[in-house]
Amino acid sequence: MEPRAAAARELLLGALEDLSQEHLKRFRHKLRDQRVDGRNIPWGRLEGADALDLVELLVHFYGPERALDVAQKTLQRADVRDVAARLKERRLQSLGPSSPAQLSVSEYKKKYREHVLRQHAKVKERDARSVKISKRFTKLLIAEEPEAERARRSDTHTFNRLFGRDEEGERRLTVALQGPAGIGKTMAARKILYDWAAGKLYHSHVDFAFFLSCRELLERPGTCSLADLILDQCPDREAPVQQMLAQSERLLFILDGVDEMLAPEPAEPAPCRNPHEAASGARVLGSLLSKELLPAARLLVTRRAAAPGRLQARLCSPQCAEVCGFSDKDRKKYFYKFFQDEWKAEHAYRSVKENEMLFSLCFVPAVCWIVCTVLRQQLQRGQDLWRASKTTTSVYLLFVASVLRSAPAADGAQLQRELRKLCRLARDGVLGGRARFSEEDLERLQLCGAKVQTQFLSKKEMPGVLETEVTYQFIDQSFQEFLAALSYLLEDEGAPRAAAGGIEALLQGDPALRGHLKLTTRFLFGLLSTERMCEIERHFGCTASERVKQQVLRWVQDQGQGRPRAAPEGTEEILAPQGTEESEEEEGEELDSPLELLYCLYETQEDAFVHQALRGLPELVLERVHFGRMDLAVLSYCVRCCPAGQALRLVSCRLAAAQEKKKRSLMKRLQGSLGGSSSGATAGKPPGSPLRPLCEAMIDRQCGLNSLTLSRCKLSDSVCRDLSEALREAPALAELGLFHNGLSEAGLRVLSEGLASPQCRVQTLRVQQPGLQEALQYMVGKLQQIPALTTLDLSGCQLSEPALTCLYTTLKCPGCRLQTLRLTSVELSEQSLQELRAVETANPRLVITHPALDVHPKPPKVSISAL
Repeated sequence: MEPRAAAARELLLGALEDLSQEHLKRFRHKLRDQRVDGRNIPWGRLEGADALDLVELLVHFYGPERALDVAQKTLQRADVRDVAARLKERRLQSLGPSSPAQLSVSEYKKKYREHVLRQHAKVKERDARSVKISKRFTKLLIAEEPEAERARRSDTHTFNRLFGRDEEGERRLTVALQGPAGIGKTMAARKILYDWAAGKLYHSHVDFAFFLSCRELLERPGTCSLADLILDQCPDREAPVQQMLAQSERLLFILDGVDEMLAPEPAEPAPCRNPHEAASGARVLGSLLSKELLPAARLLVTRRAAAPGRLQARLCSPQCAEVCGFSDKDRKKYFYKFFQDEWKAEHAYRSVKENEMLFSLCFVPAVCWIVCTVLRQQLQRGQDLWRASKTTTSVYLLFVASVLRSAPAADGAQLQRELRKLCRLARDGVLGGRARFSEEDLERLQLCGAKVQTQFLSKKEMPGVLETEVTYQFIDQSFQEFLAALSYLLEDEGAPRAAAGGIEALLQGDPALRGHLKLTTRFLFGLLSTERMCEIERHFGCTASERVKQQVLRWVQDQGQGRPRAAPEGTEEILAPQGTEESEEEEGEELDSPLELLYCLYETQEDAFVHQALRGLPELVLERVHFGRMDLAVLSYCVRCCPAGQALRLVSCRLAAAQEKKKRSLMKRLQGSLGGSSSGATAGKPPGSPLRPLCEAMIDRQCGLNSLTLSRCKLSDSVCRDLSEALREAPALAELGLFHNGLSEAGLRVLSEGLASPQCRVQTLRVQQPGLQEALQYMVGKLQQIPALTTLDLSGCQLSEPALTCLYTTLKCPGCRLQTLRLTSVELSEQSLQELRAVETANPRLVITHPALDVHPKPPKVSISAL
């Protein structure tokens, strides 16, 4: 290609040098008006350009051979037909008969769209079956920042919004679709590409869209340029790549699975800035993500984690959108699309809906697919779903068991042996960061031609340096991670453990690679329950290793060793500036590590194991977590199982779980605006808050939660209502801290009612909330009714004179049980200080802390729960 480009340049230069100055001037004017694909060379660059400059401009704007066509037409329009004829003749002699004329960008755009529609009309499911994307894709809920609590269904309007303008009116260039494994990110990205090709999306902004798998790109042998990658996506080698790249602002790159990229190393090569520069796949991908390469192009990336630190260093100001899975309505639609038979779909849907826990898991498309696949097999045999499943792990185990049961009885033992080998292959790949395996890898484990190969592995041929390379990969990455976890349970108790692939490599591996091991670790925990281990023994014909369970339990308990305790008096909350709740997440990946551990414990669904594990974690601190409904379900389960003395602290957390945005009828909107209460919704019980599952867990008899602190969490009135109900019945809650939560007057009043309940066991109450003087006065008036309260900390509150008067009256009351009162940073007049001294004199058992009362010795510190 390079010799032809050089020859084209020589032909252009020769033709233009044949022109007189007058003809060259006329050529420039005609070239200014020569529009190709709706664009032309700006006059500012043409004016005064000599023959050499014109050659460079022509080649840059149109590509070498396309530039010859443009020059020939322009010469004819400039009335120098003899030069145009010589150029045509010399071109034929130098370059030979040209291939069919290259299509213009506008013409090729139509051809490319038709190609994409053909190539992406079908998608492969996890069992390698091909289905039409239009028949199978079911709308997902997508929540965009900053309105992450409002999720919209993924229709054309929602997808178009992704690349809208931001609050400053700037065009968004990078959008990140994020969410857990199996939530539907890849399918959504493919649907966006398909809808673009069908003319439904970004029609006026994007001329060409390309779908690139990051995993395939990173594992691609040798080097390549971005131009090569674009050409690979095209239906032929005649694509006008140069012209495409010249208008990079009209290109969209869909990068699937950017989690594979690690943080940039200090010694990493300089990024690519030339789309024709050959480099490693990682370097090309990193340059695209950082906007060093084609900075004006649009990027749509998919990733599992929500802004992990190692990936955030790559991305350039991404607009984040959370994929939240199926709504209840779309879950049912998925069943009908999957079965394509109304009776079977209805029968399957009803059988799953009866299992409340399993139905709740079906908001994850991957889980929904597994459930439907197993149900299809059961229905073919005239059976229903054979057992209830409560976790993702149990659903995956259900699928593997269905594969084993579908085999003839004579092949059962052989299939079990093959699956155990396949699990070892999966583990080697997960720990080594590999998703592709060679034929030699399969031969080493005697898996070539095995029956499990067709069930769990897909074969792919990739162009190699010298010859085509045959590789294998699991039908879905999540299956590789599940089978890797399963491999630890299938080890023989007496067999020597592999040092490189033991349980320590998974739990205590390189922190930089921990993100890749999260799902495998969750699956491992899920397989440790006694119930799951019995199933493994039944299906695989071997005893699951009990040793692994004890190792994992010790590892969890070790996580709490050496962690600093929080100061009990909350002084750090007083001194913290108001802006610190949104401080920079310098260690973004570490912030969600306690929640990730809770997810692992949740997967076990074994109360005794969770109870024992949490003994090593007496204090759970979750900071800057944007709770989704599954996050709250996980936290609630662990709180219900927590041991006595457990402390929980939520700091700067968003408690508004993503909800589907629904259109309200005109009548309902009018009723809402007029404050009408005639509707059933308003007349009945108020709707539950996002925190209701946690509050219900707190009142469980086995819950040992002793201390709860909510700091900068923006508690709504509905949250306060649910928390108030929990305060009335929580069997072990002795300490409550509320710091800068944006409470309303009504919210604090509702909480005061819960505290004043005869059944409330709260002994220590700490409140820091600016304003709300009337509500604080109301709460102070309830102090005498709080049965167990002995310590009250109002440091940092703004107490009005009526509130202080009410406080003095309550403290002087003989029935007041308060022993400690902290008023640090509370502004008090001289008269108020005299009242406090009088209260201390009248009640020697009461210790009051305030800077102006320094004539009294400081009270000794009492031992309270570590918060």
